[in-house]
Amino acid sequence: MRFNLIDRIVEIRPGQTLQAVKNLTLGEEYLADHFPTFPVMPGVLMLETLVEAGAWLLRLTDDFASSIVVLREAKGVKYGTFMEPGRQLTVSVELIERGNGLAMFKGKGETEGQNTVSARLTLAHYNLRDRDPSLRATDERLVQHFRELYGLLRPH
Repeated sequence: MRFNLIDRIVEIRPGQTLQAVKNLTLGEEYLADHFPTFPVMPGVLMLETLVEAGAWLLRLTDDFASSIVVLREAKGVKYGTFMEPGRQLTVSVELIERGNGLAMFKGKGETEGQNTVSARLTLAHYNLRDRDPSLRATDERLVQHFRELYGLLRPH
């Protein structure tokens, strides 16, 4: 299953920071199981929201040069307050270091001023064509998809 958890990119400083929001609604399918009598956003999805923010910062910093951005490592993950439906998760990521197809970030999420999640993330980025030249068209379709999605997340 693929998630698109970020609802809006609020601020971007390419090569430095990105701020975004995730609005949690009761209509999110996974809340029926997590937990039926006390619906809260699973911690792994809070972490995924930070990963998505880091991926957007990387894409926008590099003008969509890489079609694939994936989590390589998460360190020091800490959870604070619960994230219930009707609340907004504000996430921010800071690019710390780059090199050899990797980018390191510090990320945090807050709900109503309270710490909800924080972590240090390492994301890998690459193009499929680098591993198989016949996948160039797939790279191009992915990049076009992300450019269009960015238009929805950060309307001008």
